[in-house]
Amino acid sequence: MTPATPPPSDAPTLLIVDDDHAIRSLLTESLGQHGYRVETAASAQEMDMALARHPIALILLDIMMPGEDGISACRRIALRGGPPIVFLSALGDEPDRILGLEIGASHYLTKPCSAREVLATVRAALRARDGAAEEPRHYRFLDWRVDFAARELIDGSGMLVDLTDGEFSVLRAFVRRPRRVLTRDALLEDARGPDSEAYDRAIDVQVSRLRRKLRARDDEIIRTIRNEGYYFVPSVTRT
Repeated sequence: MTPATPPPSDAPTLLIVDDDHAIRSLLTESLGQHGYRVETAASAQEMDMALARHPIALILLDIMMPGEDGISACRRIALRGGPPIVFLSALGDEPDRILGLEIGASHYLTKPCSAREVLATVRAALRARDGAAEEPRHYRFLDWRVDFAARELIDGSGMLVDLTDGEFSVLRAFVRRPRRVLTRDALLEDARGPDSEAYDRAIDVQVSRLRRKLRARDDEIIRTIRNEGYYFVPSVTRT
């Protein structure tokens, strides 16, 4: 692992996890020039060592690496509430991108991409993280409670409802902006940030799964507005 030349001591620390030395070096130089502290790791094992050593603000994570791959590593980090993850992978097909977002990544970039695009995505992911830290922790609608900090949905009997990261992100977008029509693009932007690509089919799948887990009819909680998008029907209170 090779730390970059330190920028200011209070700068966010980014962790680049990629088995390609050239990519690690290029991103270390580019991101360091824009005021970030940067560490690198060539494997998931080295990533774990870096995470244990000191706080990391964001991880740029490759998928195809020797040993544990990036998908498995991302799942582990997301489950324990780790830092935001941006995938940076040569796997660019739509199913790969959708899987990456559903298991917990905030953004997905396909190699090759420019250093400027990486920088813009890092900034967007950090803004989203900071914005989430400032908002209320609990929201309520009907007899449901949403805990943003714990990333939990709890029903009226106090039972925890199991949601994937993708489902929770879409639910969070709904409760932030209830009782208004959200297009698929706007819904994805709310859930994932302004630099995400609009995977319309992925949003439809997430909404369908949410309806089932909320035990709701199609128009009871999440209403489909033909040719426009979706409408979250209940009033929402912040607590």
